[in-house]
Amino acid sequence: MILNNQNELVLKAKAVLESLESGNPKAITNYIHPDQYVQHNLALSNGRAAMLGALDHLKEIGTKVSIKRILADGDYVALHSEYDFFGPKIGFDIFRFENGLIVEHWDNLQDRVEKTPSHHTMIDGPVMIKDIDKTDANKVVVKSYVENILLGKNPDLLTSYFAGDQYIQHSPHIADGLSGLGAALQGLKAKNIEFQYTQVHQVIGQGDFVLTASEGLFDGEPTAFYDLFRVEDGKIAEHWDVIEAILPVEKRKNSNSRF
Repeated sequence: MILNNQNELVLKAKAVLESLESGNPKAITNYIHPDQYVQHNLALSNGRAAMLGALDHLKEIGTKVSIKRILADGDYVALHSEYDFFGPKIGFDIFRFENGLIVEHWDNLQDRVEKTPSHHTMIDGPVMIKDIDKTDANKVVVKSYVENILLGKNPDLLTSYFAGDQYIQHSPHIADGLSGLGAALQGLKAKNIEFQYTQVHQVIGQGDFVLTASEGLFDGEPTAFYDLFRVEDGKIAEHWDVIEAILPVEKRKNSNSRF
């Protein structure tokens, strides 16, 4: 029963996202709550009407959406997608459901980088979810990593989260391996670029994939960090991310929290 319900939520979330390309309002009208839709994208007005009102313009400018990965975790569905929206971008969207309707949305969007140090793209790699029975354990591993390493609670544990230097990296400015991560962090430090996570807000997982949504600072700007991890045999094996600056208050179109 739970699995069937999750499949239904996945189909609804997928349909809503794909409507941004098609311009067809049916999915938004049918699957988003008419009165209780909380929008955390600060560039959009609150409520369902803002999404419906944007459809014609999105279709006019040729918006494209290609969904690569979908995670379902309780009432949450997270999607990892490639967009063509004022240029090629990579994005994460998170929808929260109540009684079968979407009542809340978060997202993060970043320009796609074509040439990366790892020679992987920002979105390629495995898409099939495995190890469903390890979902809870994998969420514990990833949350621990984000808190101890990225938030800096216990950085000495870094190597314990990886199987040696075997680490596939899709972040656009970091090479493969734990060594690549270390080199990137040293490079930021040498340039006096501040890179700091301050709080993890969401941990959404299914099987071997776990997505975290965190806030922090990048080069002095308040920033949203979305990190997707693939866990294999209790170790972090692969990583994708999307980093987006948080709009300043004077540019926001709603008063909700970014997280």
